[in-house]
Amino acid sequence: MTVKKTTKKSSSKDNANGKSRLSAKDLASFRKMLEIKRRELVGDVGLMKDQALNQSHDMMPMHMADIGSDNYEQEFTLGLIENDHQLLQEIDEALNRINSGTYGICLATGKNISKSRLKHKPWAKYCIEYVKQNETNKN
Repeated sequence: MTVKKTTKKSSSKDNANGKSRLSAKDLASFRKMLEIKRRELVGDVGLMKDQALNQSHDMMPMHMADIGSDNYEQEFTLGLIENDHQLLQEIDEALNRINSGTYGICLATGKNISKSRLKHKPWAKYCIEYVKQNETNKN
């Protein structure tokens, strides 16, 4: 009698146990990607903060248009810093999900998030199906 082995294909079906289906190798790879991106952002935020502070400490421009330009640049930089802080928070949450064993599982549906989505956006919280559905519902 021969026993036929069947392998279950990973899909975006519901993840009943709530645990990541990713291998230890995959998780290590995604952790590395997240940590690299985190280091880049921390460096960028620090640089932008320094630039924003230095702009306000520089000598006052002589022309009113220069003052407006400086204010615009400073507000733009502060907006970028805020966006980067949000992304840092999402990266930290993703790292926490790796540690808890729930990384790669959609927070809304419990379905597995595809590897291709995680490779493109390793801090993704939601599967692409859920994101598309939300975008459709908003329109």
